Amino acid sequence: MRRTSASLVAGALVAALAWASSPSSPAIALDPSAGVADLTQDINQILSDSRLTIARAGVVVKSATTGEELYATDAGKLLTPASNTKLFTSAAAVETLGLGYRFPTTVLNGGRKVGSVLTGDLVLRGTGDPTMLAEDYDALAAEVAAAGIKVVTGKLVADDTWFDGQRLGNDWSWDDESAYYAAPISALTASPDRDYDAGSVIVSVAADGDKVKVSTTPETDYLKIVNKATAGAETDVLIERQHGTRTVVITGTVADPYQEWVAVDDPTAYVSALFRKSLAKHGVKVLGPSVAGAAPSGAKELAKHESMTLGELLVPFMKLSNNIHAEILTKAMGRKAANQGTWSAGLKVSTDFAKANGVQLINMRDGSGLSRRDGFSPSSIVQLLSAVRGKPWFTTWYESLPIAGNAERFVGGTLRSRMRNTPAANNVHAKTGSLTGVTALSGYVTSAEGEPLIFSIMLNQYLSASPKDIEDKIAVRLAQFSRVTATSGSVQLRATDEGAAGDLECSWLKPVQC
Repeated sequence: MRRTSASLVAGALVAALAWASSPSSPAIALDPSAGVADLTQDINQILSDSRLTIARAGVVVKSATTGEELYATDAGKLLTPASNTKLFTSAAAVETLGLGYRFPTTVLNGGRKVGSVLTGDLVLRGTGDPTMLAEDYDALAAEVAAAGIKVVTGKLVADDTWFDGQRLGNDWSWDDESAYYAAPISALTASPDRDYDAGSVIVSVAADGDKVKVSTTPETDYLKIVNKATAGAETDVLIERQHGTRTVVITGTVADPYQEWVAVDDPTAYVSALFRKSLAKHGVKVLGPSVAGAAPSGAKELAKHESMTLGELLVPFMKLSNNIHAEILTKAMGRKAANQGTWSAGLKVSTDFAKANGVQLINMRDGSGLSRRDGFSPSSIVQLLSAVRGKPWFTTWYESLPIAGNAERFVGGTLRSRMRNTPAANNVHAKTGSLTGVTALSGYVTSAEGEPLIFSIMLNQYLSASPKDIEDKIAVRLAQFSRVTATSGSVQLRATDEGAAGDLECSWLKPVQC
């Protein structure tokens, strides 16, 4: 079974073609002094914001047409990129795996079928598909039943050996362990929604008279729910999985319905529970326990599900800045290149790809940017963005980047509420990045004269309010850039939509929809 989703394939093709590898217009042979000097002065003024007095700011702007560096400050400094890391991971993944790459999930016969009885083990084998839903595991169970199997005398074996056993990324914070954006990585996992937040379950609460009703998406008894919440006049509730366990404790008061995305402790065991439940629903009884292990050699395929293509997956991955997609793709690259589904093997692929494309300063510790030891310079990011314009897959990749000010969720993504009603709206294609004290924005913009520009803005170690508006002001100013005409007046921005995530991009706080 294959799932494709037309709603995920979005973006302006005309704009993308303008960013194709060949220069979209002849080199501009004009005296740059007026326009470039004006741009330099304005960006310097924007960066003089008092919030950056004690912070670190690196900015690079380059013409994609001429290769000219139009602006640079601290271009070579190693800065924390946050989710700008995904630019490197996604590009390396497309280069290594291909736009048509799919993740297969299979059910295997590990024994011998006699009538309706399978004497031996039933094996569920995964390769990391982050788009698997409970309904997909249910469909696999239905296929097993359709094959005439009613009883399995052996075990239900969950084969997650396509990846190694390291579940959490390098340097990830212990207090993120139960957060959906830092879910454990496994070759067998499941998502609760079509944002494909692999490795998590949605826990919902609602007042039911004087009690609080709890439900999960998908329905599962894998989590142990301890409900201490009470109905009240307002919703002030905490839903949190206790570290290292599958116990979710709910405290506080509930008036209006509320939900939280919670990472499971063990995706492989969670998927086993989902699949076993579906097998029972379809009349297949497994006599043995659920265990983790490798499929025996010679096991025969009973059922198979294939994911959407990587080209399609790029949209939820990049638009919504999905950390788990980045880490799964990192291990998938390692498996493809070195037959090792490990972070170290996959990060080597990403790093080698970057260096082969002219990037000199790079320190990758994970694929998503969740590690605070990830490091890139603004020049490194601009170099990568320049180099990939020559790739045959560039148009698809370019369209997967968030587009400023576009309210459509799978088009605007993490930029949907930013730079609306400005020259940057539906113009800037860029990757956001956010950690506490870190923000970054890197990508592409077309100037007022139609010249394609490449930029990277990295702001680190600020202590006060988020300076994302500084990124936006620079991006808008680049959209207004003219080599021969001075831009008069200050850059005006529409305020970010009410309810956005503030210091962190909206994808970090799941109830706040990007």
